Amino acid sequence: MRTRARVGAVLMLVAAGALVVPSVAFALPPRAAAVQHPAAAPLRATGVVHTSAYADQGVLPFGDARFEGSPTSVSGLSAPVVGMATTPSGDGYWLIAADGGIFNYGDAQFYGSAGNVDINAPVVGMAATPDGKGYWSVALDGGIFQDGDAGFYGSTGNVQLNQPIVGMAPTPDGKGYWLVASDGGIFDFGDAGFYGSTGNVQLNSPIVGMAATPDGKGYWLVASDGGIFDFGDAQFFGSAGGQSLPASVAGMAATPDGLGYWLAGSDGSIYPFGDAVTYGDNTAATPTQPIAGISATPDGKGYYLLEPDAFPTSFSHPGGGGSIVAAAASQVHGNPDQGLGAFCNPYGPCEAWCALFATWAWEAGGVNIPRYAFTGDVWSWAVANTYVYQASTQAHPGDAVLYGTGPSNAATSVHMGIVAQVWPDGAIVTIEGDSGPGAYGQYNVTINGPFLPTHSDTYNGVGIYAIAHQ
Repeated sequence: MRTRARVGAVLMLVAAGALVVPSVAFALPPRAAAVQHPAAAPLRATGVVHTSAYADQGVLPFGDARFEGSPTSVSGLSAPVVGMATTPSGDGYWLIAADGGIFNYGDAQFYGSAGNVDINAPVVGMAATPDGKGYWSVALDGGIFQDGDAGFYGSTGNVQLNQPIVGMAPTPDGKGYWLVASDGGIFDFGDAGFYGSTGNVQLNSPIVGMAATPDGKGYWLVASDGGIFDFGDAQFFGSAGGQSLPASVAGMAATPDGLGYWLAGSDGSIYPFGDAVTYGDNTAATPTQPIAGISATPDGKGYYLLEPDAFPTSFSHPGGGGSIVAAAASQVHGNPDQGLGAFCNPYGPCEAWCALFATWAWEAGGVNIPRYAFTGDVWSWAVANTYVYQASTQAHPGDAVLYGTGPSNAATSVHMGIVAQVWPDGAIVTIEGDSGPGAYGQYNVTINGPFLPTHSDTYNGVGIYAIAHQ
């Protein structure tokens, strides 16, 4: 059993693109040192907190943000939703799935998508053009897709990255953009300037998002522990770094004047700094489902939180996994152990139940396996009946990922999940039982990813010691 350290790829406001444009050569200037800040005072709640009235709708509006719709009534999205972007008027937004599929609401127009393209790596982030007549999306490998009036200025799609890309931000005139990797490495294209990075800094936690200043002469990076790194003319207004947070930070958004920013916790918490005002959070929702990030309204008087697990997902593009994945997917955003006693669940006794859930999914898919409670027993079963392989070997839908350092005991084999999707680059999406965020003993079935299994230690806070074949 484990609380997920990160939820999905970071929300960097997504939309899809057409065909991948060939990458261009680029050179990076010397890296600037990361800005160091004194320890912050303990965080205190500010403003009046209201739980969203749109729980289970996937798009949760606060302040002057308005709910315009979401794909909760479809029979099943082909891939999990990973982000959103608002229109310049604030009267609409786009949602994007990991396979590049686009959903537009309000005054957001559809300009194209990569939803019917066999992309190499899953989409993880996006940005809209300043006039809202186009958008970019970025994949885990830094490949760029552009639609509408969005121009192509370069990508890292053919570059060997040290760490995967987690998001992007456009310049104010839309003639350039930055990509950020989980180690804080910055890649600048078009008229985007390089003002520094954390690519050569030993971070306590991975970078999960970024935001640019209004004049485009600086940017902030945020880590999953709430640490803030500011570069160029971006000012430091405080951080959650060093604090004991109830859940990891999933993303950030800056205020329109650049004199403040919000951080969003994966449990729906909101942490405002500078002139950012709290308009509400989603921490009182029951059951708590993972928040993937935050998107501010253009006037800064509201924001949206994105709750991807609210959208029914079939995991059909890229496909595979059959009845095992279908069974696991049917349990997402349901069957919490709340109200029945700590760790009570529908898959077995009231105890840590990630392995109970995974073996239930295998059993439902026709695999003749006992309902194990200990994850290490699944490893032993696979060794005896099928086979296990390392995280560096490409997984298959329906397989089980085993987190930790080995199968010996509960201290070394700590969690597991079912592989729901595998992209050509090896990135995966998993469905996991007894997964956070949530109160201790009250976790849920949630979607995790996309992420590279070989980078699970950075993405999830724990590595994968084996993948068990069903």
